[in-house]
Amino acid sequence: MTAWHPSCIRALLDQKGRRVADSSPRYLLKLSGEALAGPQGFGHDAAFMKRVASDITEASKSGAQLAIVVGGGNIIRGARMAADGGDRVAGDHMGMLGTLINGIAMREAIREAGAACSLFCGFPAPTMCETFSQRAVMASLDAGEVVLLAGGTGSPFFTTDTGATLRAAEIGADAILKATQVDGVYSADPKKDANATRYSNLTLDEALSKGLAIMDMAALALARDNALPIVVFSIHQPGALGAVVAGEDVGTRITP
Repeated sequence: MTAWHPSCIRALLDQKGRRVADSSPRYLLKLSGEALAGPQGFGHDAAFMKRVASDITEASKSGAQLAIVVGGGNIIRGARMAADGGDRVAGDHMGMLGTLINGIAMREAIREAGAACSLFCGFPAPTMCETFSQRAVMASLDAGEVVLLAGGTGSPFFTTDTGATLRAAEIGADAILKATQVDGVYSADPKKDANATRYSNLTLDEALSKGLAIMDMAALALARDNALPIVVFSIHQPGALGAVVAGEDVGTRITP
């Protein structure tokens, strides 16, 4: 018996929004854009992306429905541009384009790994991919495709974490799976504080009250308001995604 499984917390939805018990589990996977760069710190590490795409394909073939939001930190961060004196809206638009670049790259890697994969964007880019709509995304998931969601919310001033949480709520995901640079949520930055301890379990209220750097506060509040569990785990651990989907005790589990 598995130690924990998101589908034990949230039921699934049918196309009319009714709760059903026999649907495939549906997850929103949030990937760190910075992780895609590997040790070079910018762009795409082909070997790393190939391994991640393989993990995603295996999880999909196990029966899980996967929608994926990829950050754009390996290309550009709009907030950083604004901090340097640039226009925040222009910076965020550039960041959204960065997530589209990552989405195209991941789509090709996932297809190469053997899974059917569709790409949707939060703003119109018709020569490259479809524009996001709830119905189209849910139809692709029900058809067994891995779905990539680029372009954030399509509007500035929202992080990709907030965009991922919004999309998770829209598609009726069972949980958000946040693949990061570390193996869970810590009391402090483990790279800077040797005494930092990792949490195995938290509630969303605890995460908010402690100000833990899991997601921005808007994303956490949106997850709480929509009763969305979050699992935080390391993208650098091969097979970790499959273990999370299988319900194994991996990373930090944050419950409503």
